[in-house]
Amino acid sequence: MSSSDKTDGEAAARFAHQHGHSSGHAQGGVVKLAIGAVGVVFGDIGTSPLYAFRETFASHHGVPGIQVDPVHIHGVLSLVFWSMMIVVTFKYVLTIMKADNKGEGGSLALLALINRKSRGRKWAAPFVLLGVFATALFYGDSMITPAMSVLSATEGLQYVHPGFKAWIVPIAIAILVCLFAIQSRGTERVGRLFGPIMLVYFATLAGLGLMHLSAMPGIVLETLNPLNAVQFFITDGFRAFVAMGSVVLAVTGAEALYADMGHFGRKPIGLSWLTFVLPALMLNYMGQGAMVLSQPTPEAAYALIKDPFFLMIPAAIQLPVVVLALLATIIASQAVISGAFSLTQQAIQLGFMPRMQIKHTSASTAGQIYIPVVNWGLMIMVLLLVLFFRSSSNLAAAYGIAVTGAMFIDTILLAAVLVSLWRWPWWKAAPLVAVFCAVDMAYLGANLLKVPYGGWVPLVIGLAIFTLLTSWSRGRALMRASMAEGSIPMEVFAKSAHSSATRVPGTAIFMASTAAGVPSALLHNIKHNKVLHERVVILTVAIQDVPYVDEAERCSVKDLGQGFYRMSLRYGFLEETDVPDALKRADICGGPFDMMKTSFFLSRQTLLPSAKPGMALWREKLFAWMLRNAASAMEFFRLPTNRVVELGSQVEI
Repeated sequence: MSSSDKTDGEAAARFAHQHGHSSGHAQGGVVKLAIGAVGVVFGDIGTSPLYAFRETFASHHGVPGIQVDPVHIHGVLSLVFWSMMIVVTFKYVLTIMKADNKGEGGSLALLALINRKSRGRKWAAPFVLLGVFATALFYGDSMITPAMSVLSATEGLQYVHPGFKAWIVPIAIAILVCLFAIQSRGTERVGRLFGPIMLVYFATLAGLGLMHLSAMPGIVLETLNPLNAVQFFITDGFRAFVAMGSVVLAVTGAEALYADMGHFGRKPIGLSWLTFVLPALMLNYMGQGAMVLSQPTPEAAYALIKDPFFLMIPAAIQLPVVVLALLATIIASQAVISGAFSLTQQAIQLGFMPRMQIKHTSASTAGQIYIPVVNWGLMIMVLLLVLFFRSSSNLAAAYGIAVTGAMFIDTILLAAVLVSLWRWPWWKAAPLVAVFCAVDMAYLGANLLKVPYGGWVPLVIGLAIFTLLTSWSRGRALMRASMAEGSIPMEVFAKSAHSSATRVPGTAIFMASTAAGVPSALLHNIKHNKVLHERVVILTVAIQDVPYVDEAERCSVKDLGQGFYRMSLRYGFLEETDVPDALKRADICGGPFDMMKTSFFLSRQTLLPSAKPGMALWREKLFAWMLRNAASAMEFFRLPTNRVVELGSQVEI
């Protein structure tokens, strides 16, 4: 069995388990996953026809818009098609999605893969920082996508009735508030409707396109001809380069294919993209172009290019199509919000974020989680963006930088995978990486022109979150190093403590962040209480650089003698750290654990100012603030509240 088949088989098994039925034969499972992927993976890229073609012809940054004539229509459509082929099909579907971390994709999963394979080598450090920055950019994108998508669809209501125009922003805000308000209830039930709705939506896109293509079928060949894209640049030069900043809106959401690979598998996503989503999108774009070109006068063409998607809808079905588009944008926003929850959980497990309260909204689906801090933080930022920009055209200036930045970083990480992990020779890897880099840099450069006009928003958000992520990671490393300095070997402590302390019935579990030395909570307990339980377990929870850990490898124990044990529990970065559940399954540590006779001792650290050159003072204060506001280890490890004792300690970094 190939690694690809194994990945898709695991995805099919997870899908069947989560939805309460068997996956059937392999082909049936792939088709079912492909249909499910349409409802989750392609929401962002699926809503791009609402605004991408329109924005390409608009004026930007003081540069006049491009002309509405056959040369430019054909050039833009060709550029859209080949961007989808190079960026989405060749780069993501056929190349990057092969770089999975035991079936999982996304920047953090790829980063964990590189980190594990490199074994801490110095060359990996820059790639780690790039992966973290790509993660930070995703949060900026997760704020802009709901605002952009919902605003663009709500603007379609003005074509149903002119009276809606004054209510576009209030309606968009109401929809977004409701969307974020229902997150705590979970999306399992709503998620079952995503696939059918998006299937109808993409079919509608294709139908609308075919309706207008019938009058001008020759535009299909013009779109497929790459020379038209070349002619576009020869004719317009710098204006064509500026227009690329809007053309890239047609491929926003391409990184979602990679991020959601763990849920559906590479083959189902590729199947749904090549056979259904890509044709539906291109038919709609070509239909918009054909509609504009078929106008008898230039004035009529310019009137349509202002909002071609909504103006291509026949009056008889305008309201249902606008409502369908609105539902599609809500689904796209939901996918991004859920992605932010999932990414945050991975970042916490991998040590880039402090512990946060994570609520599971489904008893059967592990991936259905809700993180209140992330949810309300996203909502506030999304509403501020809507109120500040007030229209999808204005917001388009901020849209694209985060996406193109993340795509460019993915290409650099791919280069590391090709050369260092897959052992490709340079002559084989260089041409592929060069093509992807050239395209990514062109789109990133075009989007950097947007910085003074709103493009600074995702950059500021990304830099702020990057600072938080790196400060937490560095601070935790310094804290562990400080606590390890001068620590007593556990074997020495066990012998001396056994002879000097009174032993009492029961089990004491001391949570430790490192697998060496004596936990500060244990030292404080024996110093103040002068007693030890009959069984003392030093427990370390280790998060591995893989999504899931086999149950057989979950637990390991070392008997230190005198009733002392050192235990390690291993979890993947997508798994829930349920310590009591793991202890109930373990009987290799002096017998089974009875939760009613077990006490958990935690250490709560307080940072002290230090002259040590670990971090800049402002970053130390930032780390201290994050440490104070981190969720309790009791909640994170799901410890029983009536069996936990917290002991304070002071640490210098």
